[in-house]
Amino acid sequence: MPLQKISEFDPDYPNTLEGNDIKGMGVYVQGTDEKIGTVNDAVVDDQGAFRYLIVDIGFWIFGKKILLPVGKSRIDSTANRVYVVGITREQAENLPEYQEHTTLDYDYEEQVRGGYRTPSVESSATLGSTSGRTTPSPDSNSYTYADDADLYDVSAHEDQTLKLYQERLVASKQRRKSGEVSISKHVETETARVAVPVEKERVVIERVTSQDTGKVVSAEATDFREGEVAHIDLYEEVPDIQKEAFLREEVRVQKVVDKETVEAQETIRREELDVDADGTRIENKTDRG
Repeated sequence: MPLQKISEFDPDYPNTLEGNDIKGMGVYVQGTDEKIGTVNDAVVDDQGAFRYLIVDIGFWIFGKKILLPVGKSRIDSTANRVYVVGITREQAENLPEYQEHTTLDYDYEEQVRGGYRTPSVESSATLGSTSGRTTPSPDSNSYTYADDADLYDVSAHEDQTLKLYQERLVASKQRRKSGEVSISKHVETETARVAVPVEKERVVIERVTSQDTGKVVSAEATDFREGEVAHIDLYEEVPDIQKEAFLREEVRVQKVVDKETVEAQETIRREELDVDADGTRIENKTDRG
């Protein structure tokens, strides 16, 4: 029977309770205006049923917290009070102290139950009977809270407000990383060819037959000599190839959001009342339209 604080069982419990939060309620002795402490928290079982109230009894014992079984309490939500039934200062002094690191296991619960099963003289005189049982308690494997109905049965007290709980699905969204895209550049090479027309100069020596061929010339007109008689510079064009960079294209990178609806299902629980009237006529009233 694992126990946990109500906020651990249902983080949204204030809305489940329709805004009624038991935390912070004043704790008073039944039938009086004597305040003994404040409700610090509530403890439920794995079905969400209230089992204990964590009460700071600082008005009785400074700095001490105890577990108060729900059967020993009467909640008056109208007055924002919790009344304790049949508990005295002497019992509170003998109860084990609750601390944040306390493990709520069977052994600790038995210590708590033992404190309530053994009534003080004052409580016996007040109640006229004992609330503890004389038979040995069962072991952890066979124990049920029904074995201590006077500690956990809230129906034993009149004018008690019962709260029925229901689970509901609360949808929320979490943003998580689903992947990543890395964009980089690399250089590819290829061989390019270009045709460049060029010009080259060359010397053409043309021998022709003159009209004066065979004609006798005078000795003065004759110029026999050796060596260079003409000089011609020859030029040619050679290709001058250079490379230049230019903008080929632009690539734009951006993120877009695709929307879709994801359906999920889960089993939820709801508490309903089982009324055993044993033939007695009862009247059901509701303020819901």
